[in-house]
Amino acid sequence: MREFDTIAAIATAIGEGGISIIRLSGDKALKIASSIFKGKNDRPLNNIKPYTMRYGHIIDKETEEILDEVIVSYMKAPRSFTSEDCVEINCHGGVFATNRILEEIIKNGARNAEPGEFTKRAFLNGRIDLTQAEAVIDLIKAKTDLSMKSALLQSEGRISKEINGLRQRLLGVIAHIEATVDFPEEDLEEITSKQVSNNLREIINEIEHLLATADEGKILREGLNMVIVGKPNVGKSSLLNSLLMEKRAIVTEVAGTTRDVIEEYININGIPVKIIDTAGIRETEDVVEKIGVEKSKEKINEADIIVFMLDSSRNLDDEDKEIIEYIKDKKYVVLLNKVDLNKKLVLDELSGLNMENIMDISAKTGEGIDKLKSKIKDMFFSGEISATDVMITNSRHKEALYKSKERCVAALNTLDMGISIDLASIDVRSAWMDLGQITGETLEEDIIDKIFSEFCIGK
Repeated sequence: MREFDTIAAIATAIGEGGISIIRLSGDKALKIASSIFKGKNDRPLNNIKPYTMRYGHIIDKETEEILDEVIVSYMKAPRSFTSEDCVEINCHGGVFATNRILEEIIKNGARNAEPGEFTKRAFLNGRIDLTQAEAVIDLIKAKTDLSMKSALLQSEGRISKEINGLRQRLLGVIAHIEATVDFPEEDLEEITSKQVSNNLREIINEIEHLLATADEGKILREGLNMVIVGKPNVGKSSLLNSLLMEKRAIVTEVAGTTRDVIEEYININGIPVKIIDTAGIRETEDVVEKIGVEKSKEKINEADIIVFMLDSSRNLDDEDKEIIEYIKDKKYVVLLNKVDLNKKLVLDELSGLNMENIMDISAKTGEGIDKLKSKIKDMFFSGEISATDVMITNSRHKEALYKSKERCVAALNTLDMGISIDLASIDVRSAWMDLGQITGETLEEDIIDKIFSEFCIGK
């Protein structure tokens, strides 16, 4: 069976670098590595002590040609990442040498690992639950210190602890109901109904508290999409450069320089923000520029927040008014750029917009950039952002919590209407199952496979 195969993959990014690591996991990991290893002074690998390293060379088993100089480490089951025997081969970084060693490993009895298969084995072997497994990929993809800390807390089981606590309390509710149903002569149904209702209300409140963190948590995990829009030559590219503090976009005096969409990530108070600098929205006959303008409109529709730039040294014109109409019902900040020049723009003309979201800046000098960053943070986060709090960052977890809450509310309604108490236990049991989907205890196998398929190979 495939789940008992010894698997292998390159665990580091492919490319030139100081080292590459090839990882093996399975009961034949040490045997396979030993068969292609030649240690210094002919020391074999098969007698290596667990959690130690050995220096030597990987060889082509058929020709005995040396492939690379390596250091090999060995982790013995169950005290390893996958809870299986694991071997890691540290070789020189480089595409050819690394792939050549992996080929030799495969030739000698291992198979190529599927995406996420090492982490999947850790989950299936009970070393981690599904929330911790998902945190692994979040750690890899984290773009700010806050995103990383949030993922790290999840990897340590903070969310699992909260969810398992709620599940235990739901089990207590089920046991209470079933005990009452089993002993009707005690006439406890009315008392039990009140106690269970109180317990369910407390559980619903806790689920709601977790759900309240979900929108902010999703932003920490996935980042915000911020689109910079405005007609040509108002300073969009200069703003991008100010935010990035580098010359990423071409800045010229020629209108329509940005003909495509430029995307970059920045860190705003710990929030990962993907900045999208778009082509100016205007009517144009230029075919290439027209494609850029259409892409800009697409990006506006997909954006979490729109930064609309106006040149304060110019009067508002039809192109500006067209953009105002396009964004006024979305989340936006309006920047009045070029405050260092004579102001011609009349604020009364912006009366259709929220004046609290309008601010002066100079993209050229950086004036007002910090105020813009604070405004973006305040629009999406209430109070200080802290990774020490338990935060729901995963959409799958949010959906399961929401379904569980609905089941608890249904059970509460059943009890409030005085319907037979045992009917409420059906909904409570479903709520318990829904929460189990978060940790993976009640999740179907095909969904588990899909989650791990989104991991990188070698993790």
